[in-house]
Amino acid sequence: MWSSPAVCVVCILFGMVCNVKLVCSQARLAARQTNTMPTENSKLEEDIQKVIKEIHSLSAGNTRNFAIPLSEEPLNLNMYYSILSNLNSLLQPLMREGFFDDLPKILVCLLSERQDCGLTAELTKAVFLEMGQPLLMFVSSLKSQTCTPLTAEGETRSFFGTYLEIGNTVMSALSGFQQMFINTLSNLTLSENLRKILSSLLDSFAANVLRFIVQFLETPLDYVRIALEFGIEVPSLDKQDTCQQGDLKQLILWGLKNNVSWSFGVPLVDILLDTFLPSQSGPTCQTTSSLLSLRSASQPNNITYINYKISCDHHNLTALNDTLCADVLMGSGKGSSLITFCQALRSLSSSQLELLWSNMCYILQGLFSPLITKSSDCVVGGAQPSTVSSSLNESQLVSPPALRRVARDSPNLRQLACDYSIWANSTVDAALVTFCSENDQMQFAGQVCNNASLIKKLLSDQKNRWLYAFCSSSSSAGAAYLVSQFCLYEQWLNQPARLVDSALLQFCLGFDAPRLTSLICEHTGFLMFLISNPDNWPLMPNCSGSSLPPLFPNPELEPNDCQYSEWHDAMQITTDILSKCILVDQSGFVREVCQNKTFLNSLLQNKKLAWLESQCSTFMFTTPPGPTQSFNLAAWCDYHNWAEKQVDDSFVGFCWQNDQVAFQENVCCKAAVFEKLLENPLNKWLISVCTDMEQITVTPEVCKYSEWTRPIIVDMTDLALCAEIDPQNFTSKVCANSTVLQNLLANQDNAWLTRYCGNYSVIPTAGGTAVGQTIRPGFNAAEQCLYSSWITSLPNVTLLAQCWEEDQANFISAICSNAGVLLFLSREPSTAWVSRMCTTYTNYTTTGLDDCASDALIKQFSLLCPDYFCQPCASQNTVLKMMMHCWVESMNSRMEGLLTTPVTEVLNRVVAATVVILLAVEDSMGPIWKVNTTIRQSALTSVVDYLQREINQDRKRVLLQCFGTVLGNLLQTSRGESGSELLLIKEYLSLPLSSLEPVLAAAHISTVTLILQYYNSFKNTIKLPREYQSTMVSVILKTHQATYSKLLLDLGSLLVAVSPDDIKTFPSLQNNDRLRETINMNLDRMSLAQREAFGLWYSKILSPSNITGGNQSLINVTGNLIAYLPFHLFQHLSAAQLLDGLDVLQRNTLSPVKQDFIANKLIGTYRNMTAQDLIRLGNVLCLAEAKDLLVYKNTEVFQVIQEIITNCTLSGLSMPSQLVSDLILSNPEFKIPSSLSSDRLKEIAPLLPLLGLTFLNGLTASQLLAALPALSTVPFTPTQASIIMDKLLNNTRIPDQLEKLGSLIVGVKTETLLTLNSDRLLSAITDFVQHTPARCRPYMSIFCAPEANAIATKLWGFPEVVNWLDNMGPLLRWTPLISVLSRTPLLVKNLSTTATKPWKTQQAQAIVKAVITYTNQTKLNFLSLGTLGQGVSCTDLHQLFQADRSSSFVRKILALLRQQPSHLHTSLKRCVIEELYPLKFFADLLQDLGAEIALCIPMDIIRLFPVDMMDILRKMIVASPQLFLMLTEIQREILVDKIIQRMNMYTGPFTEEEFRSLDIMAPFVADEVFVQVDRRFFTRNLDYLQRLCYSSSKMEIVARILQEPAVFGPVKNWNQVTLSVVGRFLFFLPSNVLVDLPSSLMTVGRVEKLFMSHRQWEDGDVGILCSDKETKETKDVYSTQQFVLQFFLGFLRITSSSLPPTVPTCEILHTTRPSAWPSSSFSSMSSSAFSNCLELIGQDPFLESYQRVEILKRVKRIYGPASSFSQSVIAQLGEIAVELSPEELSTLRLTERRSISALGALKTWNKRQLTALFTAVLNSTKLVPSMLDSSMLVALGHIVCGAQIAAINTFNNVEFSKAVLWLGKLNLSCSEEQMGALVGLLTHNLAFGIMSSWGTDVFIEIGVLAAGLPDIVMSSLVKAQIEGISPMAMSLIPPVKFAVVFNQNQINMFTYEQASALTPEHRLALSEVQRRAIDMVLTCWKRNIDLSAGLTQSHSLLCIILGLLMVLVILF
Repeated sequence: MWSSPAVCVVCILFGMVCNVKLVCSQARLAARQTNTMPTENSKLEEDIQKVIKEIHSLSAGNTRNFAIPLSEEPLNLNMYYSILSNLNSLLQPLMREGFFDDLPKILVCLLSERQDCGLTAELTKAVFLEMGQPLLMFVSSLKSQTCTPLTAEGETRSFFGTYLEIGNTVMSALSGFQQMFINTLSNLTLSENLRKILSSLLDSFAANVLRFIVQFLETPLDYVRIALEFGIEVPSLDKQDTCQQGDLKQLILWGLKNNVSWSFGVPLVDILLDTFLPSQSGPTCQTTSSLLSLRSASQPNNITYINYKISCDHHNLTALNDTLCADVLMGSGKGSSLITFCQALRSLSSSQLELLWSNMCYILQGLFSPLITKSSDCVVGGAQPSTVSSSLNESQLVSPPALRRVARDSPNLRQLACDYSIWANSTVDAALVTFCSENDQMQFAGQVCNNASLIKKLLSDQKNRWLYAFCSSSSSAGAAYLVSQFCLYEQWLNQPARLVDSALLQFCLGFDAPRLTSLICEHTGFLMFLISNPDNWPLMPNCSGSSLPPLFPNPELEPNDCQYSEWHDAMQITTDILSKCILVDQSGFVREVCQNKTFLNSLLQNKKLAWLESQCSTFMFTTPPGPTQSFNLAAWCDYHNWAEKQVDDSFVGFCWQNDQVAFQENVCCKAAVFEKLLENPLNKWLISVCTDMEQITVTPEVCKYSEWTRPIIVDMTDLALCAEIDPQNFTSKVCANSTVLQNLLANQDNAWLTRYCGNYSVIPTAGGTAVGQTIRPGFNAAEQCLYSSWITSLPNVTLLAQCWEEDQANFISAICSNAGVLLFLSREPSTAWVSRMCTTYTNYTTTGLDDCASDALIKQFSLLCPDYFCQPCASQNTVLKMMMHCWVESMNSRMEGLLTTPVTEVLNRVVAATVVILLAVEDSMGPIWKVNTTIRQSALTSVVDYLQREINQDRKRVLLQCFGTVLGNLLQTSRGESGSELLLIKEYLSLPLSSLEPVLAAAHISTVTLILQYYNSFKNTIKLPREYQSTMVSVILKTHQATYSKLLLDLGSLLVAVSPDDIKTFPSLQNNDRLRETINMNLDRMSLAQREAFGLWYSKILSPSNITGGNQSLINVTGNLIAYLPFHLFQHLSAAQLLDGLDVLQRNTLSPVKQDFIANKLIGTYRNMTAQDLIRLGNVLCLAEAKDLLVYKNTEVFQVIQEIITNCTLSGLSMPSQLVSDLILSNPEFKIPSSLSSDRLKEIAPLLPLLGLTFLNGLTASQLLAALPALSTVPFTPTQASIIMDKLLNNTRIPDQLEKLGSLIVGVKTETLLTLNSDRLLSAITDFVQHTPARCRPYMSIFCAPEANAIATKLWGFPEVVNWLDNMGPLLRWTPLISVLSRTPLLVKNLSTTATKPWKTQQAQAIVKAVITYTNQTKLNFLSLGTLGQGVSCTDLHQLFQADRSSSFVRKILALLRQQPSHLHTSLKRCVIEELYPLKFFADLLQDLGAEIALCIPMDIIRLFPVDMMDILRKMIVASPQLFLMLTEIQREILVDKIIQRMNMYTGPFTEEEFRSLDIMAPFVADEVFVQVDRRFFTRNLDYLQRLCYSSSKMEIVARILQEPAVFGPVKNWNQVTLSVVGRFLFFLPSNVLVDLPSSLMTVGRVEKLFMSHRQWEDGDVGILCSDKETKETKDVYSTQQFVLQFFLGFLRITSSSLPPTVPTCEILHTTRPSAWPSSSFSSMSSSAFSNCLELIGQDPFLESYQRVEILKRVKRIYGPASSFSQSVIAQLGEIAVELSPEELSTLRLTERRSISALGALKTWNKRQLTALFTAVLNSTKLVPSMLDSSMLVALGHIVCGAQIAAINTFNNVEFSKAVLWLGKLNLSCSEEQMGALVGLLTHNLAFGIMSSWGTDVFIEIGVLAAGLPDIVMSSLVKAQIEGISPMAMSLIPPVKFAVVFNQNQINMFTYEQASALTPEHRLALSEVQRRAIDMVLTCWKRNIDLSAGLTQSHSLLCIILGLLMVLVILF
């Protein structure tokens, strides 16, 4: 409640200003007509009129007239005071109860000029209007009597300015008072107690004043804040997550709303001090730069008058909800008056709010305008004020005695918790440890330092690292004990994940140096382990005398860079590498490089390295023998000579990189040097460097803690900087190290360390010397500081420091002026500080430097000020300002102890609001107080502190995004002053990925540059995910590249994160050597797509003529980039260029086309290549034509060729068969396998699969056993592995060593696996995963089906299996559902582990149902389900979304679904879309859906996507091409058609940009679009185009394009290069065109390469999904392949001149395809070759019946009749076995599961063959149907359909349910009755139970067997069950049965995949209603989506028509 007098004063002021405003704003508050007041109010009116009359008497009746002539008589103040004394009684009518509570509401109503304010408001206004004039007249009269003389410009000053710029008399008096005050203080000697008392009184006084200020201003502050928030709009994120950039005052306001703790107290005091105590210095006084920003006042002759008029017109005010009123109205606990005020504001319209704010602005302007505007009444006259302030140093002061350092007394240690007995079991604060070590040293050393376990515990806190040094000197056990406990180097290596702390390493180096140095220098592994912590780099010993390379202190230099023996390619050695090797290994460099004339000359061929010759010449004359002890950087970077000579640009860059501190001082800050360097265009980069110098590397450069242990003088500015940016190390290495601290305190400028370290340690003393005593008694400077002799004999560092301390004046005069001595001193790191000190003091007077009065005063009164630097020639004002500044700063550090937290917070808000007002005033009036400059550092520090403690990422994002520009400006101006910029940069790199893009886009370019420099400097310690890096770089390039041309150069190592799309947008900087070198250095870390994109970018400046006209070293000069040029340019490289640059090409990933080109170009050009040349070719040699290599037969190099071909084979590379057969397999030693030694067998182990079964059968068991370790890594086929295992299993030890078998595990029989116990199986599972075949036909499995079933069912038979899940992971997807169901209670009990395993969908569904049953927790904690999320039902999902439909929750659900280990089931994807589509923010969820769910969105919705959403969908598909290829062909074409329509690609040329943007989808565009593809793009990117998938129509278009004249022209003109480029596209050409190819080109080797290129595509990710052998495209390609092989190998055109047809070898069958050869060819093969290839031939799915018949005849000739076939031969037959008659099949001996499984995998058997096979299995195994276990049923596969129904009914129900997972995936040819009998087995209560209880999980599990469900069951299926039926099962349901069991309602539940699986026979059997229901599913491609929500849409006409027709049919 306001007091009455206060209200009266407010009323007067309000009335005054309102009256003023009538004049200033043309009566904006116009009087309004009011109704006549009732009679009862007449008395009130009379009283008011009486008040008005009394007030009128003050102005002699001149009401509202301010044109009053100035009276000569003094103002009658008595009359005014008399009126005020009676005011309370006069205003009693207004002082009714509640008036003051309503006053805010009344004022709001009046200022908003509303007409309905009420009687009280009208009366209040009337009183206010009449009361303003007297006070205004009083102020004007007072102002007129304070006129000052004119300024130099002839103008008068304002009232305010008059009192700020005090006249001569007042200034002189004040100056005299200041002088007296300072002299008094200087001569005042205070005792310690008196000083404490004085300090306590000052603190108490300050605290009370501040509390009063807070209490007085707290409520007004809220009003001021509301006004500021209305008038200053604070940026915030809009709906598009963008915002306008805010300025500094908006940043402060935002911080007030978001709890930023602004610390503007000290800056505000500085502003006030600068205003009232302007700094003044004499004309000859030179001042140094100070850490404290001191602003000098404007001189009288430089006064600039500013227009103080502020505009009060303001529109678009901030909304009420964005101000403090929003919190007040929500009940934040503010006062009632503020609530009333906010409620009144809420009732105003926007126009009324603007009027209110404007009127309020006029009030403030009216209040202050008389004070700050120039008077028009002042008389011209007066003289200029003179400055009388004198320099303080010129005054006669008596220097106070030096302060005495007194150790602090220790209180009772027990009371201070120094109870060491409890430290081992409790958390001990680091401050307490420090305190106890200093105040209880003896006990501390005994109880802590002698207790290793306790020390280790304390050292876990980084703040206690000082314990190493402390305990080593204080412990009774000594350092030896600590070394034995901590310097355990073997333990360090055994814990590689735990980095060695630098403090520990420093301790061990100090006390165990010989042993540790030996380990570091002799063991590379130990060295690399230590330097994995960058903090250890500066500590590494000098290993230059060791054989190992020295440690490189520069993080940019890799450890292998200076391995001179590896410098094979001189053209790849850069200036950067040479410079750094000279820096760290000078002696080695001279020895290995400069003294090696041959190598030196090769380096000098690079013109950029011309400087090396003179450098080496210098070394040869000056380098002493022996290892280099230190690098003389000053000799290289002799900046003092740079202004007079030409400096090589490489030296400039080198010095900038390695000497940034001195570089900034001697280059950037020296105009002559800087301008001289800029004359060279290559040095233009200095402009950005010198204007934006990055200081983040200052820590290793300046903070040289290890050197500070010596008695040297360290620059105070360096100390202050280290304390700011490296507080942790500074505290541990300075404050906690008594030696270091003692040395530093020897310099009086470092006195601030006393206070700084006071919180961490006790200030040390030397031998008990008290603080302030002389540290070095007895030192005689005159005798010991013989400066004249130092030119010949430099002093040691101790003497140097003593002379500086004790004889500073003579030191400066004698040394600082001696350039020679300074040069010598600057060359040594320990004495380099002298140059810096002399730079500071050279221009000062050499006497009286000790007599710094301000320093003495500050020390006298203990005003310790870390930022203080004594200024010579300081004026009185400066001293007073400094004292006030330091006092405020010191008190600020104690604020927490003086004031309560609430008071401090309010005070900070008051100061911040004041700063905002000052900034707003300066925006209009100019920088009169320099507020912006003064508060920058404090603002930055406050922001950084806030970011570090804030955990809300959304707030952090708003701060960094909406204030990116102002933060960038703050960083620019604060760099070098503190480490805040580093912390802020870290925050940018800590943003969530979702916030990174908008924040970086809004960042200032200077901030972006800092981020890049920071990352590149600390990239080894900053671990950012690749996706994070890619996003960061992409945003930076898109946003800032256009405005900052050097951005690419700043990216550095981040180039590896640039996406291929962003690389395309790079500017034309290909000729920039630095950029090209950076790219070349990082290419090896990039993906192939990135490398190719860089190659494409670089190709833009090249033409064929550039390449052909280039010199021989073109490849070496260009570097790695040239390897990734598009082939159309690459093919122009000459053989000489290729041979010269072969090393560059070989270290890069070359495409097969380029490798083929290189091989044929070199081998075909040079016929006399040396062994060295061939070795350089490496594996590329394997692509050469065999005939070209065979010319070297019987030469010395032929053995080299054989070795290279063998290496290619060992590496798994495909090559023409002739190379293998003639150069490898023809070796005579392979003729007798048993003659090979075990060692030789190990060597050739990778060749064994090529040698074949014949060779393997010839090996003995002993040979195989000895070579087992080598054999276990070879990829044998199952048959080959089984032969080896049959031999090895005779050894009884093998079954117990399964884990050692490796890839041979595929040869272990299922029968053997079934005999093993669980431990043996578990131990071998990991080996199974790593080495078993990727596919075992016909199951896409890492295991073959019987083996997988056997292992899974056996292990899941044990209850302990739930504890084995970590090992069982690879088997889970092949574990039967029935096995999992029996263990669900245990799985639910161990849910945290279960939820992390890779389950299949049906398994997850079963477990989730169990979770709901047993715990009922799913709905509450869905996110904890982990990998079980895929098992959630649609019902559960619906309940989840109903409970929480917020965007954040939905995104969390979608994120979990995207992380599932298996593809989501179609039903779940449909359910997600149905639930989310009605949401208003569905359009924003597209990216969150992921490609898998997004591709399930109905086409009716997709076609409505706007361009931006369609583009998101496009990008998702491009990123997940496999998901797109899994769609049906119709779905793919429709989807792509909609995308290109929306993206406007249907018309015009099909450009490269459009094609690449579609990527995998491009070949699925309409034919009329595809045919318009850009021919230039097509020709130059065939390697890219060949990776894609093409339909038949597109294959025809491609074939036509290839023959176009603008492409390659007619095929008869093609050459070898053309064939290499065309590759597999050759098989798209029709046969009538292929015959025109030149026969000379189509050699056997070329045909093989064409087949291999297509095989490589088939085995790739795209080919696997695209090359279904049932499709027309695959059949067409196979047909063409067959024609090409048979035509060009002489089978189809036999003439008299033709060579004999080629007889196929086993090797050529591997490179081509067996089915492509004529059947007669197999009869011509040798028996051994045929036997070796029988397994391969049997696996060919394209064998025709006539081919199989001929092959089977050959099999019988070799192996005899079918009855004599062995198990191995049967397993190899594959498709060939189909040609056996039923009678022959019945004679087969099928005793093993591997042979049974090979036949059971075939689906082309007829009914008689199946029956014969099933009978043969039973007869061979002596089993009856009921005895068949699950693995045998799985092995039977299709043969199950050969069992009679009676036999099926006897199958074991449980075993069959375990096998149904595999059988359900086969397209079984069983009859309807057989299918019914099989599915009936599953209804047993030990299986899945009755069919009505089956859920989606069971239907997914049984697969095709669902087709056997009885009619009555199938007709009653519900939606959840129908969703589980597979499309294959739908296709197997008999058409008549389908038509009977499914009605149209059930059909409407079908998915598109289910409906599309129906055959034409099914459609014929359906009724019209059923067919239309099917058509609705297929045509609309939508499922039960509410089209009224989400995106705006309309139904397609066909859907509407079909729907209406269906309704009519149903009704009628």
